[in-house]
Amino acid sequence: MSLEENKAIVSRSTEGLWNKGNMAVIDELYAIDFTMHDPSQGDGDLEHFRQYARGVRAGIPDLHISTDDLIAEGDKVVKRWTARGTHNADFMGIPATGSRIEVKGIEIYRIADGKIVEIWGVMDSLGLMQQLGVIPPMGEAGG
Repeated sequence: MSLEENKAIVSRSTEGLWNKGNMAVIDELYAIDFTMHDPSQGDGDLEHFRQYARGVRAGIPDLHISTDDLIAEGDKVVKRWTARGTHNADFMGIPATGSRIEVKGIEIYRIADGKIVEIWGVMDSLGLMQQLGVIPPMGEAGG
């Protein structure tokens, strides 16, 4: 597949799965032997990723991810992104806060035969936890 085709697959995943909450995109664009590598979630297979995506969309139902950069080389696509939304339901064990969040992250996708087979991802988990009130902002002493 061409670099542009690989970038289009990643863009379709962002728009369909994350921005519209269409879980069918996982079956359409992700390989059966898919693996997610994420320091905050641990490594996971396709079912783990499916559960993760459902949890994110349930906890932040108005989630919108903007693609800040999309770069392709070989079988990989790098996406730098910004996610925005409202924490309106349980998310990662944290009860709804009603807080608006803005989180940045970077993912590297590996594409094979028109499917996403691996993602390595990192995001500003500390910033997210601060926005949700789980961890005090830097410089503020707790307790």
